[in-house]
Amino acid sequence: MAEKLDLPDSEWRERLTPEQYRVLREGGTERAFAGALYHNDDDGMYRCAGCHAPLFTSDTKYESGSGWPSFFQPVSADAVREITDTSHGMVRTEIRCASCDGHLGHVFPDGPRPTGLRYCMNSVALDFEQAESQKTED
Repeated sequence: MAEKLDLPDSEWRERLTPEQYRVLREGGTERAFAGALYHNDDDGMYRCAGCHAPLFTSDTKYESGSGWPSFFQPVSADAVREITDTSHGMVRTEIRCASCDGHLGHVFPDGPRPTGLRYCMNSVALDFEQAESQKTED
């Protein structure tokens, strides 16, 4: 597990764009189908936009039709943490970065095999690092 990153609010505001701050630090959600990484099909690593911790690999990303980047499993069991979210009159499982506690999205039990899970993440909460093999091909 990555080292914990605990910064004062003022530093988060300096480090993040206003939209990243709204999602990562205030639990907001970007509009469906609007995120920059929704249609990304490149090979590589999806990292937390707040602390750069590795979260998901491209080989676990799939098209869920939800409007947000979706993955069937995180890079490791301790990369993310789950929190019960009872906002908006429903019970959901919120996903946060285990390193910086940034809000990433939610997980639902309607994903593909092998896990049956759909980690529905906000693009703005993620940074994408293209695989070295694709960098040389471009």
